[in-house]
Amino acid sequence: MSSSCDAILKALKECLLNSDCVQKQGHLPSECLKQHSDELPEQCQLLRKSTFECKRNMLDMRTRFRGNTVGMDAEKLRQQKTPAPPAQS
Repeated sequence: MSSSCDAILKALKECLLNSDCVQKQGHLPSECLKQHSDELPEQCQLLRKSTFECKRNMLDMRTRFRGNTVGMDAEKLRQQKTPAPPAQS
């Protein structure tokens, strides 16, 4: 898979692993996505939709020329969360 969707996939995995479906109920993350998606927190549901959009845009010829904006937005968010290295004098 393209690296444009990696940031969204990582965020979705992290969200699933921290959800009650996995933590308290003991389901596998894949089971939570397929069978218990309505029980997931809203953030996980939004990340799931974003992952779908990112994958779909990879196949859409119009967005292939322009670039995958869904994945690019996630990458920008990830970079904003990561603190910048201190400037050396």
